[in-house]
Amino acid sequence: MTFIDVFNGDADGICALHQLRLADPADSELVTGPKRDISLLKRVRAQAGDRVTVLDIALSKNRDALDSLLAAGVQVRYFDHHQPGDIPSHPYFEPHIDTDANVCTSLLVNRHLQGGQLAWAVTGAFGDNLADAARQAAAPLGLSADQLAQLQSLGECLNYNGYGDTLDDLFFDPSDLYRQLRPFSEPFAFIAEAPAYQILKVGYQDDMARAVAVEAAESRASGRIFMLPAEKWARRISGVFGNQLAVESPAQAHAVLTGKPGGGYVVSVRAPLVAKSGADELCSQFDTGGGRKGAAGINHLPETELGRFIASFFEIYK
Repeated sequence: MTFIDVFNGDADGICALHQLRLADPADSELVTGPKRDISLLKRVRAQAGDRVTVLDIALSKNRDALDSLLAAGVQVRYFDHHQPGDIPSHPYFEPHIDTDANVCTSLLVNRHLQGGQLAWAVTGAFGDNLADAARQAAAPLGLSADQLAQLQSLGECLNYNGYGDTLDDLFFDPSDLYRQLRPFSEPFAFIAEAPAYQILKVGYQDDMARAVAVEAAESRASGRIFMLPAEKWARRISGVFGNQLAVESPAQAHAVLTGKPGGGYVVSVRAPLVAKSGADELCSQFDTGGGRKGAAGINHLPETELGRFIASFFEIYK
């Protein structure tokens, strides 16, 4: 029997997997990539009796590969919070799917483990920009404000590492970052001892300083649109910059469009935090778009579609 772990390369995917493997250690094959690389199941090579665990990638974007694995006799358990489409009913399929806007995959795994690795679930939730849900979940831990701030910083740094067009844009391959996390049973030790955290923290601060110097390309009462250049630092910071904008102005929607070297844009959309809805509806109107109610994206928006995107953005967020 082979164990294969398939996970999003962001904070939520990494922290979800870390929780599971702390509770149930296994020498597993790892399948992951940059945050936006979500069609991961097609890379899995498995046979009857193998066990595949999937974390934080949309079932709707992986349905054909999932059906093939189940038909081959592979056991699949699936933890996710994105819009799934039709959820299959199959004796080899174990779904843990909840699309509530205040739930992330790390919190779903925490629910499954009945709080067994709660500090890592809180870290993942902070990384997924669910600060209120993270603080509520953390209540049983009795942490100080400083400790909560440390978990928030760690979550944000892990999430920041996941953004980029290719692995070359990232500080760490997400599979390597997970392996660096694996020896640490609790996050405060990782913060204190792991060089990776300091590397990511400095990179995050440097890239964010560049992003906040950029003025909005379009600004209305209901939302703002920012355009970043086709540079590595911009691709790395795009998603967490969107998160920060949402926190700073929770009544507004935000879109961050980052230029791609070959033309077009990568798009990150954040719904207003006071009403987490519409982001998935907006991005799903475009090829390569998708996500969840509060946060979604488009992997490639052609320049010819820019006008339509801006019009749709302000139509949904009036």
